Amino acid sequence: MKSNAQFAISSSRYVRIPLAAARTGYSVEAIETKVKRGVWLLGKEYIRAPDGAVLIDMEGYERWAEGQRLAA
Repeated sequence: MKSNAQFAISSSRYVRIPLAAARTGYSVEAIETKVKRGVWLLGKEYIRAPDGAVLIDMEGYERWAEGQRLAA
């Protein structure tokens, strides 16, 4: 029996850098540079997980991309 099932994969609001790179088109290196240089801000475009990992806030990224970063 052949299945025609389709699956939708949703993503978390906070994603690790490689997934953010795949979703945004920016390279891993470009994202790391944006974080390091302060182009993307902690609590706005990224957060740190309890283990210290950088997690990109996809909602924050979208606001940044639209030029609508929220005030602190």
